Amino acid sequence: MKVGEPLPFGTVTWLLAEAADSTRLWRTDAQAMNSAVARLDHAVCDVIDTYGDVRRLEQGEAGRLILAFARPSDAVAAALDLQRAPLSPIELRIALHTAEVRARGGTNDAGLTVDKTARLRDLAHGGQTVMSAATESLILDRLPAGAWLTDLGTHRLRDIPRAERVVQLSHPDVRVEFPPLRSFGDAVARWLPTPLTSFVGRGAQIEQIRGLLAGNRLVTLTGTGGVGKSRLAAEVAAQLAGEFSAAWYVDLAPVSEPELAAIAVARALGLHDQPGSPTLDSALRYLADSDALLVLDNCEHLLDAVAAVAIAFLDGCPEVRLLATSREPLRIAGEVNWRVPPLSLADEAVELFNDRARRARPDFRLNEDEAATVSRICAGLDGVPLAIELAAARVRALTLDEIADGLSDRFRLLTGSARTSAPRQQTLWASVDWSYRLLTGPEQTLFRRIGVFVGCFSLDAAQAAAGDFQRHQVLDGLTLLVDKSLVVAEDKGGRTCFRLLETVRHYALEKLAESGELDRVRQRHRDYYVAMAASLEDPARPDYARRVVRAEIELGNLRAAFLWSSERAEFDVALTLASSLLPVWIERGRVGEGRAWFGSVFGSPRWTQQQVSAAVQARALADKALLDVFVDVGSGMEQAELALQIARKLGNPGLQCWALTVHGLITMVVVSAEQAATFFAEAIDLARGVRDRWRLSQILTLQAVDALLAGCPVAAGEAGSEGLDLADEIGYRTASMWCRWCLAFALMMRGELAVAVEQFTALVDEAEASHEVMHRANGLQGLTYALAHQGKLKEALAAADGALEAAKLGGYYAGMGYSALARAALAAGDVETAKAASEESSRNLALAVPRTAAARSSIHAQVALASGDLETARRWSDHAVQVTSGRHLVVALLTRARVAMAEGRREQAERDAYDALASAEDSGAHLDVPEIFECLAILSCDSGAHVQAARLFGMAETARQRQGSVRFVIDQAAYDIAVQTVRDALSQPEFDGAWAEGASMSSEDAIGYGQRGQTGRKRPAAGWDALTPSERDVARLVTEGLSNKDVGTRLFISPRTVQTHLTHIYAKLGIASRVQLVQQAVNHGA
Repeated sequence: MKVGEPLPFGTVTWLLAEAADSTRLWRTDAQAMNSAVARLDHAVCDVIDTYGDVRRLEQGEAGRLILAFARPSDAVAAALDLQRAPLSPIELRIALHTAEVRARGGTNDAGLTVDKTARLRDLAHGGQTVMSAATESLILDRLPAGAWLTDLGTHRLRDIPRAERVVQLSHPDVRVEFPPLRSFGDAVARWLPTPLTSFVGRGAQIEQIRGLLAGNRLVTLTGTGGVGKSRLAAEVAAQLAGEFSAAWYVDLAPVSEPELAAIAVARALGLHDQPGSPTLDSALRYLADSDALLVLDNCEHLLDAVAAVAIAFLDGCPEVRLLATSREPLRIAGEVNWRVPPLSLADEAVELFNDRARRARPDFRLNEDEAATVSRICAGLDGVPLAIELAAARVRALTLDEIADGLSDRFRLLTGSARTSAPRQQTLWASVDWSYRLLTGPEQTLFRRIGVFVGCFSLDAAQAAAGDFQRHQVLDGLTLLVDKSLVVAEDKGGRTCFRLLETVRHYALEKLAESGELDRVRQRHRDYYVAMAASLEDPARPDYARRVVRAEIELGNLRAAFLWSSERAEFDVALTLASSLLPVWIERGRVGEGRAWFGSVFGSPRWTQQQVSAAVQARALADKALLDVFVDVGSGMEQAELALQIARKLGNPGLQCWALTVHGLITMVVVSAEQAATFFAEAIDLARGVRDRWRLSQILTLQAVDALLAGCPVAAGEAGSEGLDLADEIGYRTASMWCRWCLAFALMMRGELAVAVEQFTALVDEAEASHEVMHRANGLQGLTYALAHQGKLKEALAAADGALEAAKLGGYYAGMGYSALARAALAAGDVETAKAASEESSRNLALAVPRTAAARSSIHAQVALASGDLETARRWSDHAVQVTSGRHLVVALLTRARVAMAEGRREQAERDAYDALASAEDSGAHLDVPEIFECLAILSCDSGAHVQAARLFGMAETARQRQGSVRFVIDQAAYDIAVQTVRDALSQPEFDGAWAEGASMSSEDAIGYGQRGQTGRKRPAAGWDALTPSERDVARLVTEGLSNKDVGTRLFISPRTVQTHLTHIYAKLGIASRVQLVQQAVNHGA
């Protein structure tokens, strides 16, 4: 186990150490402490180097450390090494404890063991090393030379019910005589509250607070009711008690009058009234020379009075430290406000629920299935300890599922805390109500009105919901509610995001309903978010991208607005909202949710067409069909047809444009590109007719994206090039970036790798500069593929790792990132990484975008083939051939050919390889042509056609040189064997001649030669039928009167390549001019 690696599961020995009396040492000689801490760090590094199997967990505060050892004997020896080290003035107290670390979900249960070891450490004196009986039993026969153990008896550890036998590690080189173990004494037991339950988690937070108290004299723990401020303060005080002359606890919750605050402090100190002397003065004199820690708990209802008391202690008792808890700060000079967060949902919250549930029902045991339900309960309660404890208590009468389902009525479910709790903590309602009653009237009004928000909301949104409040009043009110721990303020996307914890929000909603304002406020809330969504329909706005991000951040409120409209059968508004959010559904990877919104309206038993306007219905149908393109493209055809039918009847050009575009997208995949072209042409004509350049740009962009999904680089290049020019003209930046991505991918598919890498890199750089996570992810995915084909494997894997950062967007983006990683790993010959990435890709894409998953089926087949799993490889490749087209079909056929070769099915392999070559030529996707040539060469070699094999190998080499592509590492061995076999079978002149003959062929001639290798697939040598699809595209555009430069722009190729095509066309047709070409084209109906 190395430093930085995850903790192992199994037996682990923990070593916890801290500098004794560190607070005093830092105050009196900080320079010496800095030097000593540096020496300690050096000693720890020596320990790690010496024993190897150890992990250091950073503890935050200097002079404290946690080490985890795989072997207990190493831990004991390391403890002795640390005690021998020259660390003066530091004296370490060290504890050792051994326990099992078990897996739980994606984490482990090490926290409880570390806490127990910390309690054991707290018993020791400076220079003393103690261990538990568990560790002793494992090292009795493995002590360092000269060492012995001393039994110190059985002792109680704080918050741990069962007493623990404690043993001291002794050695002649270290001090062995110590006073009795540090108990917390009768005084501390009297002055601090005695906990009745164990303290769970918050280890890192305790260390932060300890650190703050070391450098500040007043620290106030603030947070919402029930978040655990009091318990955390008591735990910190108990842990620090040994570093102060005394630790005092003052509970101010029962104090109702401000003038009684000072008296409560004096009573806690054990002082009585003295005639002629104010109570506070007595307390100040009592602690004047003390270095005590004073805990002032529950200050929020006595802020002014407690602030005055705190100032008096800070001024009159220079060594006293104050730790306060309150739902809002005291707001006095020198105060450090530390907000107490909820428990971590990943571990601490579940651990607390489990602990309290076992106390409520001793036979309670949590299995893996139930752990997921407990996680859901804890998440629904925002990790607030009070709420979790109340929920856990319900296991006496309810199942976990019943508790989870009951959270919608949490204020009646979560009651009945222990009688020892304060009244305001005996129900969840009382906890929040305590804070609510401390608000002024206007603050209460604002608070209950913002209860309509779900998740994050902005100041503008709050003002809209607040109604008759002025903007400055809303801002001031929100600031006060944040200070009072009823509202949380966070930075999201460079703007402040406010939110209420779920329990607080439920309370606010109930108060809003009691006020009779609920429907009016919901209406204002809904109207605001409908307007927000509508602002996304102008992508030319300079802040468009920011608005899309903001809409996603506030998606919880957009959902609430949609649901409220749907519940009231206001489907016109609901569908308008769903349609306006189309950029969020597509650009932010939320296609599934968008489809669900539309589906919930169209599938509602209350839905009738008469409830919405025809225009809203037509647009919603088209939008739903567009989202279906990403998932189940055929399912959207009927909706697209109905949308187009309604749009034509309305005579709305913009709506017709959109319906035609969506219909065209679906037709391209389900029927044919030729039939789709008629829909696209009509849509483009309509857009141009009404001079709707934004709609035209959108149509061209979607056309380019859909062409890529269909594996058609030529069509993607045409639509993307025109769409890019138009998007840049009108400032439609999102469409511009999509088009550039399409063009870069089209270039890569065509085999123009250098330009593709350049364009992907430019796109990534721009996306990074503008914090466009989605476009950065898209660009890095494409860059990964292109770099892998160039053989730049280190850069390809780095790009794939960068693409995976977008996994936080989920679904499609995570799936595409893992797919790119799988491809890069295969190129590098790393089959295990490729396999793991392939599985993740399949899982994410199948859930998010099944259509894209189908296009990536070949990756899964290639990984299975590389792993030797031929059955799985054949199944995936068969599926890929059935469901893909264009370049995706080329890869699918080529992959299936390699699978057939591995299985010894030569005829199938040859048939698939020839079909792959024909598909590559038909689609213009030439990236895989060199690999196809090599596949055919190996097949020729196996059949004894060695001259043809050499010629094909020569063709492949030249094709790779033109593209700048390399052979994947995973394919190199088979290639080398076949080439050597051909060399051995032929004389050197025969081999060199055949190789050179293949290497000298042009791309078109090489592909033509390859296709002539299979009977029945011969293309005529002359005449119109001899033209390749690329040559026919050039002829068609020349017939339209375009120059070579314009043809190149439309086809996204260079003018020089256009001229090369024309030279071949003239030779095949026996003509010499463009005029003759136009005549031939007309004769053949081109």
